[in-house]
Amino acid sequence: MERKKRIVITKPGLDGHDRGAKVVARMLADAGFEVIYTGKFQTPEQIVKAAIQENADGIGVSILSGAHLTLFRKILDLLKKENASDIVVFGGGVIMDEDIQKLKDMGVAEIFTPGTPASQIIDFVKNIEITP
Repeated sequence: MERKKRIVITKPGLDGHDRGAKVVARMLADAGFEVIYTGKFQTPEQIVKAAIQENADGIGVSILSGAHLTLFRKILDLLKKENASDIVVFGGGVIMDEDIQKLKDMGVAEIFTPGTPASQIIDFVKNIEITP
């Protein structure tokens, strides 16, 4: 029997608007995934530490602050430093169209903008490979 996929949902930086993160966390939990919600105001270091401790398969980052390029880069760099680059990083929130490709080029697997159907996010997470 295959274990449930473990997904850390997090809200980095000083942006306190976490409704979207909570909705995605609940939606993924209802779809059968194990979800760990870290809460608001997380640093990239806290996010990576939580993902490693929880043996996460993915990290979902909710961001509205405009600091997405900096925060995603830091998370990806820390995962690499900790030999945990196999943890899939994806995100959502208000992110300018021109920045989505920049994020994907740096290693973010997918970006979900407001209005993305729940089924699209669930299907994405279903396709994440489980880390040993």
